[in-house]
Amino acid sequence: MHHKLKKVESKYRDTFNKKELVYGSIIATFIAISPFIFNLYQSVPDQKVWNTFLFTYDSNYFESVYVVAWTLAGKIIPLLLMFIWFFTCKHWWYHTIIVPISMFIYQAIQTLNSDLSWVDNNLILYMLPIMAIVIPTIYLIRARMFNKLNTANKSLEELEAEFMIKPKGFWDKLRQYF
Repeated sequence: MHHKLKKVESKYRDTFNKKELVYGSIIATFIAISPFIFNLYQSVPDQKVWNTFLFTYDSNYFESVYVVAWTLAGKIIPLLLMFIWFFTCKHWWYHTIIVPISMFIYQAIQTLNSDLSWVDNNLILYMLPIMAIVIPTIYLIRARMFNKLNTANKSLEELEAEFMIKPKGFWDKLRQYF
């Protein structure tokens, strides 16, 4: 009976490690090719109006679709890398990554807003509630950790493990915030 249990545990561990290896490989590949993805803006023509079979883009503010694509690539690629960091970070302070994520989202929307004029100009006000929640939360977690460090003989890793909620997957981790 004990032998069968070990065999099942070993099979589960191998399956989990394979799944983790696949996800890790996909993430590592995306990070490694991110400079190439960034340079996709070079395939956009340097003209004011770009007609494709899907859409027509008229660059009013920048007067060049190429400049818009370059500017957006400079916002969207770091944003995607921040999302990867956020969803893979195992430290207690990972919620602070939401602040630069919101900044990159704000900058991308402002870039499109400059060219398309469809969003309010005061988008920075939308970041303030995010920062008003994240910054005090991180400070309170930090204060609790230092209090526990001073009252108990625990290592920082033990405290991080105590504060972390262990979601089972990507969607569980995403649901944790909404």
